[in-house]
Amino acid sequence: MKAPIEILKNVFGYPSFRDSQEKIVNTVISGESCLVIMPTGGGKSLCFQIPAIAIDGLAIVFSPLIALMQDQVETLCQAGVKAAYWNSTLNLDEVRDIEKRVAFNDLDLLYVAPERINTSSFQSLISKAKISLIAIDEAHCMAQWGHDFRPDYLNLSEIRNKLPHVPLIALTATADSDTRKEIQQRLQLEKSPLFLSGFDRPNIEYRIQVKQNAKSQLLNFIEKEYPNSTGIVYCLSRKKVEATASFLQGHGIKALPYHAGLAADIREKNQRLFLQDNSIVMVATIAFGMGIDKPDVRYVAHMDLPKSIEAYYQETGRAGRDGLPSTAWMIYSLADVVMMRQMIESGSNLSFQSIEKQKLNSLLALAETSECRRKVLLKYFGDELSENCNNCDTCHTPVTQFDATLEAQKVLSAVSRTGQRFGSGHLIDLLMGKETDKIVSNGHQYLPTYGVGKDRNKNQWNSIIRQLVSLGFLNISAEGFGSLTLAENSGGVLNGKNKVFLRQDVFQSKKETSFRLSSKEKSNVFDSDNTRELFEKLKETRMSLAKTQKVPPYVIFHDSTLRELAHCKPKSLAEMEDVSGIGKSKLKKYGSTFLKIISN
Repeated sequence: MKAPIEILKNVFGYPSFRDSQEKIVNTVISGESCLVIMPTGGGKSLCFQIPAIAIDGLAIVFSPLIALMQDQVETLCQAGVKAAYWNSTLNLDEVRDIEKRVAFNDLDLLYVAPERINTSSFQSLISKAKISLIAIDEAHCMAQWGHDFRPDYLNLSEIRNKLPHVPLIALTATADSDTRKEIQQRLQLEKSPLFLSGFDRPNIEYRIQVKQNAKSQLLNFIEKEYPNSTGIVYCLSRKKVEATASFLQGHGIKALPYHAGLAADIREKNQRLFLQDNSIVMVATIAFGMGIDKPDVRYVAHMDLPKSIEAYYQETGRAGRDGLPSTAWMIYSLADVVMMRQMIESGSNLSFQSIEKQKLNSLLALAETSECRRKVLLKYFGDELSENCNNCDTCHTPVTQFDATLEAQKVLSAVSRTGQRFGSGHLIDLLMGKETDKIVSNGHQYLPTYGVGKDRNKNQWNSIIRQLVSLGFLNISAEGFGSLTLAENSGGVLNGKNKVFLRQDVFQSKKETSFRLSSKEKSNVFDSDNTRELFEKLKETRMSLAKTQKVPPYVIFHDSTLRELAHCKPKSLAEMEDVSGIGKSKLKKYGSTFLKIISN
């Protein structure tokens, strides 16, 4: 058996293990099963890839998306590892070739889509092969009440009964305590080790803002902070994806749409362009993301509220996988909260509704907090941060709170006096004393609350109402379009027994910007112009090699490896071997080519 540390150095080009990687690898090699919770970019894949190479036999890796398994197999093959994937994209000849390679013990890892587990061809394969390891990636997909449940994943529990003596490793970056328990139960891992590596991604800056002019806010963020960088922009609807991509294109940004309504060939083409180009912005629904292993995504932007903290954490986790400074940027509004609540209440399963409401409330608590955002985010997953992170917007610009009891009473009184039948827009018009057709036709200009809120503008009242909804003083009616109703605890506010403190949102004028230097500057630090120029030439060489081989550039070398090459400027292959991310196979394939660029 090959030593794990030697595999790490010679195959993957890394000098040492990170955090709990070595313990996990040794646990699996010893024949024990385990559950691994590790943040995106923390090196989960190595935890099963190294044992798969070390132990004689075939490791079966279940992965949820075709793009993800293809990406990982390409990366492994570049490193000289015998790996393949088996999914619906293969023709009969390709399947037979895999079966032949398995029969001749010519594969270390085989990535398989979970829906194939009950096919006769797969059953035949595992009955004949010497299976050394079972790995289940993105294991949170088997939790029925989790944020990304996949029915096909439920069948994976059967593999434990069919191969009870084969070690099984389940891995995910996104699992709260309930999800972890469900995974352990389904895979019979209750008595197996749990490796909880923490959820912190310190290189990601978290930033959440109130939505004013969404497209302009996004454009300003990209142009000022990340021009010509790779990014992902998430939108809730297909229509919004198309409109946002078109808007960015109209302003000279290379943006592409991605959603389930596009033809399969267009989706595939757009994803390929995104993977191969380091300046593409992918505007997408949540149909895009989990299968993306691209390390140089500099930002993830949310144009709408995601469904839960788990979804937010996983989607923002696409940023900064290379460890360099990146930003998770999100804007949201009361309309987003209304839409999410209505989507939840449209379901027929009451238990599901209750769980989804809890998840949304936790997300709103993160969005509305005046504390360090990273502290709130990590606490949700049971992780603690002793000090403020100094890498989120509430740390950069501390939020002030104000006594909003009087303002809350005005809003709650307006809701009550209008019969709890109207949405925020009408209530704000009422408070500001506007004579709209709706106000006049309902006779609301004669109500005591008419015009009592002239001292505040529309943005400020929107902020107050949004926070009252988030804090549970107002409910959103399942009937009608966003009608606001009084919650049980609103009475204590109306009669003056309870005080209400809200965050003081800051609204920017159209001329103001949110320009922040930290992320962009830190990720582009070079000790000289010569080093920067060399880095760009190395990137050009990598792109040329990638196009020739029809693979994403990062499959050859990550940006972090090219940066290290540009800084240390090795003079020989022996010196180059010390650079992180260059194993023996890649050194043999590409060493001389890159040495020549450095020498010149």
